[in-house]
This record gives sequence, C-alpha cells and structure tokens, in this order.
Amino acid sequence: MDLGYTKGQFEEALNICRSLYIEKMHDYGTAWRILRPESVTDQIFIKANRIRTLQLKESCVGEGIVPEFIGIVNYSIMGLIQLELGFAETADLNSEEALRKYDFWAETSLNLMLKKNHDYDEAWRSMRVSSYVDLILMKIFRTKQIEKLLGETKVSEGIDANYMDMMNYAIFGLIKLVIEKEDEA
Repeated sequence: MDLGYTKGQFEEALNICRSLYIEKMHDYGTAWRILRPESVTDQIFIKANRIRTLQLKESCVGEGIVPEFIGIVNYSIMGLIQLELGFAETADLNSEEALRKYDFWAETSLNLMLKKNHDYDEAWRSMRVSSYVDLILMKIFRTKQIEKLLGETKVSEGIDANYMDMMNYAIFGLIKLVIEKEDEA
C-alpha cells in the first residue's frame, strides 16, 4: 500500500479528533491544563480500558468505541502539551495557542508514524483493532512505570514517545472503524 494513502487516512482520522478538540475547547476552554501528566495517563487508561470492556461485553450506556479512540488521541496530545509546558494552576492557555500546540504534536506524531510505518511495512493493517487496544494498555502501564521512575529510564523511550505511540494506535483504530468503512460505502 502507498504510504501517501496511509498519510491521507491518518490525517482524515486526525481531523475528526481535532474537530472534537475544538468543540470541547469551546465548551470547556483549556481546563485540562490543570491535569498533571499522571492524570492524563489515567484518563487514557480509562478510555482504553472502556474500549476493551466494550469489546468483551455489551455497553450499558449505548456508546461505542469510536469516541473512546478519539479521546485517546486528544488526551495523548494534551499529555504531550503538558510534558512540554508543565501543568498549570489555571486554564492559562488561550484557544489559539492550544490549537497551535495540538497541531504541532499531531504533526510530530504523524511523522513518527510514517517513519515507523515505513520500517514495519504497514503491518498495522493486518492487525486486529483489539490488538491496538491491548498495545495502548501496555503503553499505559509502561508510562506509569516511567512516571514512578520520575522519567529516568536506562534504555527505554520516554513518556512522550509512549503518548505518541498510544495516539498512533488509536488513529489506526479510527482508520479501521471509520475511514475504511466510509471508503467502502
């Protein structure tokens, strides 16, 4: 498969996430700025754990897994912003700057995905959506361990790389569940 095709699908899925980020920012501002990175990691855990639960049993509230994948993408980017800026005591980031930061980290994560995708030769396309969820959960547990170590690793990537990987696996899930379904229609 053409990597340009994958890039286009990735950007399409990311635009869905970005649109919701903008709408929520209208409603809530940047209240998430008070979250410490550990709390962001826990929010991602809640989303990924819910997806796994919904994959194993029926929902009681009638919501599907697509919104949870969108949440993982957006919280991952918020986490990257928090790592960059540090958490705040107030919603100190205006909407324009928050969107500029979002776009920077989305582009950085896209570039990472393209490099890894080249080396792995589109292997993600042969994977199941449930595997993306399991990998996100594993990355969460790795991130929690790195947080316990106060970011001091010996040979492993840092928290930022884990957030980007979680985001990219969530994007793969969105591509399979939303973008490819639209392409089939």
